[in-house]
Amino acid sequence: MAKLKVGVLISGRGSNLQALIDACAGEDYPAEIALVIANVHGAAGLARAQAAAIPTTVIDHKAFDGREPFDEALSEALSAADVELVCLAGFMRLLSEGFVKRWRDRLINIHPSLLPAFRGIHIHERVIEYGARFSGCTVHFVRPSMDEGPIIIQAVVPVLQDDDPDVLAARVLAQEHRAYPLAVRLIAESRVRVANELVVIGDFRCEDGAMINPACE
Repeated sequence: MAKLKVGVLISGRGSNLQALIDACAGEDYPAEIALVIANVHGAAGLARAQAAAIPTTVIDHKAFDGREPFDEALSEALSAADVELVCLAGFMRLLSEGFVKRWRDRLINIHPSLLPAFRGIHIHERVIEYGARFSGCTVHFVRPSMDEGPIIIQAVVPVLQDDDPDVLAARVLAQEHRAYPLAVRLIAESRVRVANELVVIGDFRCEDGAMINPACE
Protein backbone atom coordinates (compact mmCIF):
# COMPACT_ATOMS: atom_id res chain seq x y z
CA MET A 1 0.00 0.00 0.00
CA ALA A 2 1.38 3.41 -0.97
CA LYS A 3 2.44 5.66 1.87
CA LEU A 4 0.97 9.13 2.34
CA LYS A 5 3.37 11.77 1.04
CA VAL A 6 3.99 14.51 3.58
CA GLY A 7 5.53 17.95 3.16
CA VAL A 8 6.91 19.69 6.25
CA LEU A 9 7.34 23.46 6.57
CA ILE A 10 9.89 24.70 9.10
CA SER A 11 11.60 27.89 10.20
CA GLY A 12 13.98 26.74 12.92
CA ARG A 13 15.43 23.79 14.80
CA GLY A 14 12.91 21.22 13.57
CA SER A 15 12.40 19.13 16.70
CA ASN A 16 8.88 18.15 15.63
CA LEU A 17 10.27 17.48 12.16
CA GLN A 18 12.70 15.04 13.81
CA ALA A 19 9.82 13.30 15.56
CA LEU A 20 8.15 12.83 12.18
CA ILE A 21 11.40 11.64 10.60
CA ASP A 22 11.84 9.07 13.36
CA ALA A 23 8.25 7.87 12.96
CA CYS A 24 8.55 7.58 9.20
CA ALA A 25 11.64 5.40 9.63
CA GLY A 26 9.38 2.63 10.93
CA GLU A 27 8.50 0.07 8.28
CA ASP A 28 4.85 -0.05 9.37
CA TYR A 29 4.40 3.72 9.49
CA PRO A 30 1.91 4.71 6.76
CA ALA A 31 3.50 8.03 5.73
CA GLU A 32 6.76 9.31 4.29
CA ILE A 33 8.25 12.78 4.10
CA ALA A 34 8.57 13.82 0.47
CA LEU A 35 9.89 17.34 1.01
CA VAL A 36 11.01 19.72 3.76
CA ILE A 37 10.76 23.44 3.03
CA ALA A 38 12.33 26.16 5.16
CA ASN A 39 11.68 29.86 4.78
CA VAL A 40 15.02 30.68 6.45
CA HIS A 41 18.47 29.87 5.05
CA GLY A 42 20.45 27.80 7.51
CA ALA A 43 17.44 26.61 9.52
CA ALA A 44 18.73 23.80 11.73
CA GLY A 45 15.92 21.50 10.70
CA LEU A 46 17.29 21.33 7.16
CA ALA A 47 20.31 19.39 8.44
CA ARG A 48 17.98 16.92 10.17
CA ALA A 49 16.18 16.26 6.88
CA GLN A 50 19.40 16.02 4.88
CA ALA A 51 20.80 13.51 7.39
CA ALA A 52 17.74 11.35 6.67
CA ALA A 53 18.17 11.75 2.88
CA ILE A 54 14.94 13.75 2.60
CA PRO A 55 14.75 16.36 -0.18
CA THR A 56 14.92 19.94 1.09
CA THR A 57 14.56 23.41 -0.32
CA VAL A 58 14.63 26.97 0.97
CA ILE A 59 11.99 29.44 -0.17
CA ASP A 60 12.96 32.72 1.44
CA HIS A 61 9.87 34.80 2.18
CA LYS A 62 12.01 37.96 2.00
CA ALA A 63 12.47 37.38 -1.72
CA PHE A 64 8.75 37.89 -2.41
CA ASP A 65 6.54 40.95 -2.54
CA GLY A 66 3.88 39.90 -0.07
CA ARG A 67 2.40 36.71 1.33
CA GLU A 68 0.47 35.57 -1.72
CA PRO A 69 3.46 35.19 -4.10
CA PHE A 70 5.44 33.46 -1.36
CA ASP A 71 2.58 31.07 -0.63
CA GLU A 72 2.17 30.35 -4.33
CA ALA A 73 5.83 29.33 -4.47
CA LEU A 74 5.26 27.04 -1.48
CA SER A 75 2.26 25.42 -3.16
CA GLU A 76 4.13 24.89 -6.40
CA ALA A 77 7.03 23.17 -4.61
CA LEU A 78 4.69 20.98 -2.56
CA SER A 79 2.63 20.00 -5.59
CA ALA A 80 5.77 19.22 -7.61
CA ALA A 81 6.75 16.74 -4.87
CA ASP A 82 3.28 15.14 -4.99
CA VAL A 83 2.66 16.11 -1.37
CA GLU A 84 -0.72 15.02 -0.03
CA LEU A 85 -0.51 16.38 3.53
CA VAL A 86 1.29 19.53 4.71
CA CYS A 87 2.61 19.67 8.28
CA LEU A 88 3.59 22.96 9.88
CA ALA A 89 6.42 22.31 12.32
CA GLY A 90 7.60 25.55 13.86
CA PHE A 91 6.84 27.45 10.66
CA MET A 92 6.88 31.09 11.72
CA ARG A 93 4.85 32.63 8.91
CA LEU A 94 1.16 33.40 8.71
CA LEU A 95 -0.24 31.69 5.63
CA SER A 96 -2.61 33.47 3.28
CA GLU A 97 -6.28 32.57 3.10
CA GLY A 98 -5.76 31.35 -0.46
CA PHE A 99 -3.07 28.89 0.60
CA VAL A 100 -5.16 27.58 3.50
CA LYS A 101 -8.18 27.10 1.23
CA ARG A 102 -6.11 25.36 -1.42
CA TRP A 103 -4.83 22.84 1.14
CA ARG A 104 -8.00 22.67 3.23
CA ASP A 105 -8.16 19.52 5.36
CA ARG A 106 -4.71 18.62 4.02
CA LEU A 107 -2.85 21.15 6.19
CA ILE A 108 -2.16 20.56 9.89
CA ASN A 109 -0.34 22.40 12.66
CA ILE A 110 0.86 21.66 16.16
CA HIS A 111 0.40 24.31 18.84
CA PRO A 112 1.86 24.18 22.38
CA SER A 113 -1.36 24.77 24.30
CA LEU A 114 -4.77 23.19 24.74
CA LEU A 115 -6.63 25.15 22.10
CA PRO A 116 -8.79 27.17 22.07
CA ALA A 117 -6.99 28.41 25.20
CA PHE A 118 -3.75 30.38 24.86
CA ARG A 119 -3.55 31.09 21.16
CA GLY A 120 -0.62 33.07 19.81
CA ILE A 121 2.85 33.37 21.35
CA HIS A 122 4.49 33.49 24.80
CA ILE A 123 2.19 30.63 25.69
CA HIS A 124 4.01 29.03 28.60
CA GLU A 125 4.57 32.36 30.34
CA ARG A 126 0.86 33.12 30.04
CA VAL A 127 -0.19 29.67 31.26
CA ILE A 128 1.92 30.10 34.41
CA GLU A 129 0.79 33.70 34.98
CA TYR A 130 -2.85 32.64 34.70
CA GLY A 131 -2.39 29.86 37.21
CA ALA A 132 -3.66 27.10 34.91
CA ARG A 133 -3.32 23.62 36.40
CA PHE A 134 -2.95 21.90 33.03
CA SER A 135 -1.41 22.70 29.70
CA GLY A 136 -0.43 20.62 26.70
CA CYS A 137 -0.43 20.61 22.93
CA THR A 138 -2.94 20.45 20.11
CA VAL A 139 -2.70 19.08 16.57
CA HIS A 140 -5.36 20.66 14.38
CA PHE A 141 -6.38 21.27 10.81
CA VAL A 142 -5.47 24.82 9.78
CA ARG A 143 -8.04 27.50 9.04
CA PRO A 144 -7.42 31.12 7.94
CA SER A 145 -7.63 32.53 11.49
CA MET A 146 -4.52 31.96 13.58
CA ASP A 147 -4.51 28.84 15.79
CA GLU A 148 -8.01 27.83 14.76
CA GLY A 149 -9.34 24.71 13.08
CA PRO A 150 -10.77 21.28 13.84
CA ILE A 151 -8.83 19.55 16.61
CA ILE A 152 -7.34 16.13 15.82
CA ILE A 153 -5.36 15.30 18.97
CA GLN A 154 -4.57 16.92 22.29
CA ALA A 155 -2.08 15.83 24.94
CA VAL A 156 -2.28 17.11 28.51
CA VAL A 157 0.48 17.79 31.04
CA PRO A 158 0.26 19.18 34.59
CA VAL A 159 1.51 22.65 35.40
CA LEU A 160 3.57 22.39 38.59
CA GLN A 161 3.91 25.12 41.19
CA ASP A 162 7.68 25.51 40.68
CA ASP A 163 7.52 25.50 36.87
CA ASP A 164 9.17 28.23 34.87
CA PRO A 165 8.36 28.70 31.17
CA ASP A 166 11.36 26.68 30.00
CA VAL A 167 10.57 23.70 32.22
CA LEU A 168 6.92 23.72 31.20
CA ALA A 169 7.87 24.11 27.54
CA ALA A 170 10.09 21.02 27.72
CA ARG A 171 7.30 18.98 29.32
CA VAL A 172 4.86 20.03 26.61
CA LEU A 173 7.40 19.46 23.82
CA ALA A 174 7.86 15.85 24.87
CA GLN A 175 4.15 15.33 24.25
CA GLU A 176 4.29 17.21 20.94
CA HIS A 177 6.79 14.63 19.74
CA ARG A 178 4.24 11.89 20.50
CA ALA A 179 1.10 13.65 19.31
CA TYR A 180 2.26 14.86 15.89
CA PRO A 181 3.34 11.47 14.51
CA LEU A 182 0.14 9.93 15.88
CA ALA A 183 -2.01 12.54 14.14
CA VAL A 184 -0.22 11.92 10.84
CA ARG A 185 -0.67 8.17 11.29
CA LEU A 186 -4.41 8.54 11.85
CA ILE A 187 -4.75 10.69 8.73
CA ALA A 188 -2.60 8.33 6.65
CA GLU A 189 -4.74 5.40 7.76
CA SER A 190 -7.86 7.27 6.56
CA ARG A 191 -9.28 7.25 10.08
CA VAL A 192 -9.82 11.02 10.25
CA ARG A 193 -12.63 13.00 8.66
CA VAL A 194 -14.00 16.48 9.26
CA ALA A 195 -17.76 16.84 9.74
CA ASN A 196 -19.30 20.23 10.56
CA GLU A 197 -15.85 21.52 11.53
CA LEU A 198 -15.32 18.73 14.04
CA VAL A 199 -12.89 15.85 13.63
CA VAL A 200 -14.32 12.35 13.74
CA ILE A 201 -11.82 9.52 14.27
CA GLY A 202 -12.59 5.98 13.25
CA ASP A 203 -11.87 3.18 15.74
CA PHE A 204 -11.58 5.78 18.49
CA ARG A 205 -10.01 4.60 21.74
CA CYS A 206 -9.32 6.52 24.94
CA GLU A 207 -8.28 5.69 28.47
CA ASP A 208 -11.14 6.15 30.89
CA GLY A 209 -10.63 8.47 33.83
CA ALA A 210 -9.71 12.00 34.71
CA MET A 211 -6.55 13.89 35.69
CA ILE A 212 -6.73 16.12 38.77
CA ASN A 213 -4.04 18.63 39.67
CA PRO A 214 -3.33 19.02 42.54
CA ALA A 215 -4.40 15.52 43.54
CA CYS A 216 -5.14 16.36 47.16
CA GLU A 217 -7.01 14.02 49.51
